[in-house]
Amino acid sequence: MPFVERVFSGVQPTGNLHLGNYLGAIVNFVKMQETHNCIYCVVDMHAITQGVDVWGGPVELARNTREVTAAFIAAGIDPKKHIVFNQSQVSGHAELAWIFNCVARMGWLGRMTQFKEKAGKDRENASVGLFDYPVLMAADILLYRATHVPVGEDQKQHLELSRDIAQKFNNDFGDSIRAQGVNDGLFFPLPEPLITGPATRVMSLRDGTKKMSKSDASDNSRINLTDDADTIAQKIRKAKTDPEPLPTEEKGLEARPEADNLVGIFAALSGRSKADVLREFGNGQFSSFKNALAELCVTKLAPIAGEMKRLVADPGHIEAILNEGSDRARAIADETMKLSKDIVGFIRRR
Repeated sequence: MPFVERVFSGVQPTGNLHLGNYLGAIVNFVKMQETHNCIYCVVDMHAITQGVDVWGGPVELARNTREVTAAFIAAGIDPKKHIVFNQSQVSGHAELAWIFNCVARMGWLGRMTQFKEKAGKDRENASVGLFDYPVLMAADILLYRATHVPVGEDQKQHLELSRDIAQKFNNDFGDSIRAQGVNDGLFFPLPEPLITGPATRVMSLRDGTKKMSKSDASDNSRINLTDDADTIAQKIRKAKTDPEPLPTEEKGLEARPEADNLVGIFAALSGRSKADVLREFGNGQFSSFKNALAELCVTKLAPIAGEMKRLVADPGHIEAILNEGSDRARAIADETMKLSKDIVGFIRRR
């Protein structure tokens, strides 16, 4: 019996959603809801894996959870047709993560580059959750037996881990899975990555070699989804460039990270290729290109900022969306957990 095709993805509620989050994730979420069965999760349990200074504490976490939800809705995700919820409302995420902790190997986690980057030199002081969160990510995906996951390039390694865990679970418990009459001994699918678009990795407006990040000290390094039209335009016009005109072909963007980043942003926001953008603006100066990019950014992003502001002003409405979504998510998750427990051999209440 083939797996039902299902997309799962999540966004951490750690504040200051920006253009990188939008182009790297949310804009693709909106597109995929037209063609896929989608589950979109605000992964608040992931948010607390780092220090409180990073995620802001309880009040800030709740505010940011509502803001990410508002961004989903403002960008065009329909919570009636698809599931939008926050992770902590469905206990199956934590339950399945523990089972997967007993399937995953220490060596696998030790190779995760994002832990090394986030923990820095003081790894002994990093939380166990930060080290282990790729296993929770695997549980997030496989709790819904998702077949596809839209991920940025920096998350591909974690998706590979999810596939490894799924495969090892299927192998370790193959006889038990078959005894339950499940899918010819394959309980969990091996989820496939969905990486689309010309700007899946948006870089800083101040340094084209660094990823756009909410943790950057300079607010001018990013366009926040809550920025108004004037702020968006000002940040684009101040974006770092080089003294050469724009090239006429993509090859000319090599070794020019700032130019490559701005052309990629224009291409992604306009639904065009980089080559097409360069055919229009190649040999031109950055000043005129930036004016066009600023106008495009304002046209695309300012309405989202306005709608987000309206939505977060009514926290009860946002929480009602999350509550309804969590009920729908839990119905799927509970079935997975019942079978997972039977397969492992746990005695459960019937």
